[in-house]
Amino acid sequence: MDNIIENYKVVFNKCFTIKTNTNLIVVSKSRTIEDITKLIDINHFHFGENKVQEALNKWQNIKTVNKNIKLHLIGKLQSNKADKALLLFDYIHSLDSRALATRLSNEEKKINKKIKYFIQVNTGKETQKSGIFEEELLSFYKFCTEVVQLNILGLMCIPPIYESPRKHFQKLKELSKTIGNLELSMGMSNDYEIALEEGASYVRIGSAIFGPR
Repeated sequence: MDNIIENYKVVFNKCFTIKTNTNLIVVSKSRTIEDITKLIDINHFHFGENKVQEALNKWQNIKTVNKNIKLHLIGKLQSNKADKALLLFDYIHSLDSRALATRLSNEEKKINKKIKYFIQVNTGKETQKSGIFEEELLSFYKFCTEVVQLNILGLMCIPPIYESPRKHFQKLKELSKTIGNLELSMGMSNDYEIALEEGASYVRIGSAIFGPR
């Protein structure tokens, strides 16, 4: 049996053993159509991409044929690519500024389409990383939901590499409680089991399924 399918089944079983209502996003950035199709053929439909243009080249035809596919943008989104992103993606996990929120809202109105968003929270306050600081979260959430009227599904974080991911997952969970128990997008190949133990509802897993790039 193909290693990708074997790896997927291992990850799938771990996810749903820890938390039954898990949403498993298979991160398919830089992966071939042939590898991705193996998972579509066994009825996996949630996939994550980092870059808008790569995703357009890869997924436009597939999504036209297969309406079950749900595509998640998990990488940083530049405002000037908001229009292209909305045409393809169903979820954006990296909402991180008022300027981007405003642009996305305007583009949604132009094409009469609503998608789902996660606010990226910079739980480690890393200067090189995108995301809203926790003390700004409530006002940003209100701006997104009340002023520009985006459909905010949840919060997302990427813990600092050299710190325990658990404390950052716990922090995101506590922040979520302060604004209404939103969904939590957290956990990747190296820490998804911890993320699920701490309440993740969406995990983003690539190399544990496809192997190293």
